[in-house]
Amino acid sequence: MRFMVVLLVCCLILTACNSGAKSNSSNGQVHDHKPTMDVKLDVSGNQVTVTVNTDMKISPEHYGMAREAGEGHIHMYLDNGEKIGVKEGQKVFTDLAKGKHTLKVSLHNNDHTPYDVTNTFEFEIK
Repeated sequence: MRFMVVLLVCCLILTACNSGAKSNSSNGQVHDHKPTMDVKLDVSGNQVTVTVNTDMKISPEHYGMAREAGEGHIHMYLDNGEKIGVKEGQKVFTDLAKGKHTLKVSLHNNDHTPYDVTNTFEFEIK
């Protein structure tokens, strides 16, 4: 009986220690790192160059694969269009129509699940 009580207490302690974890990777590793992101837009003529600085490791070789803590890629949506998977820190959009545009930029795990780090920007092509 004493063994059962000790076992139960140990299980409760282990459960409490793990309750603050934010996410689990597909291989069972727990990680709570939420990367940071700084985005710069440079409009020139009818194009915009988007530069993303992040402490997340951009990993084109693991795109679409299992999660790895602090690793992934970028999703961009221009004018609420289709998702664009970006596997490097810079993306150039060319031949944009004159007028106002909206760009949503977000960080994602290798398996495309979001890190919940997203910014939306408005810019104008004159």
